[in-house]
Amino acid sequence: MVVSQAGGVLLVETIRKGGPDRAIPAASAPWRKARAVHDPGKVLLDVALALALGGDCLADVGMLRAEPAVLGPVAADPTVSRSIDTLASGGDRALTAIRTARAEVREHVRTLAGQAAPDADGQVTADLDGVLVIAHSEKQDAAATWKKTFGHHRLVGFVDHGRGGSGEPVAGLLRRRDVYT
Repeated sequence: MVVSQAGGVLLVETIRKGGPDRAIPAASAPWRKARAVHDPGKVLLDVALALALGGDCLADVGMLRAEPAVLGPVAADPTVSRSIDTLASGGDRALTAIRTARAEVREHVRTLAGQAAPDADGQVTADLDGVLVIAHSEKQDAAATWKKTFGHHRLVGFVDHGRGGSGEPVAGLLRRRDVYT
């Protein structure tokens, strides 16, 4: 496995331990064709894994196909596309089934975590922080700042769990400072 995809093993093991590999395919069963080789729920999980590893389109599941011993069988691009189309044609019914399965998985993981769960003490703090990032050359969307420099006005979201919060970063956005003043 390529170093840039090394985190895939951890994600696959998390999926296995947490149960989405059972819950999502079970939820998507009504949309599985009778003789289908690939389950639409597994395809959906493969797409999510590809996105987590840096992909940005359905075809990026191809990077998972390179490691069948680690990641299991992965559908071909046309099958991925058809599976997503099939689930999309299910509309609100499919979306509700998938959301219900995800909620069941979250509850299962909370039960597994017990007192070690991030929200065990009932407190989770989301912190949004805007910080100037200086750019020493003309980067995309960089602009003049109020400190007479040039760069981005980065917006980052952190989640802190309880009093001993971890400050775990969950989202980041480089944005032009002049657009948000």
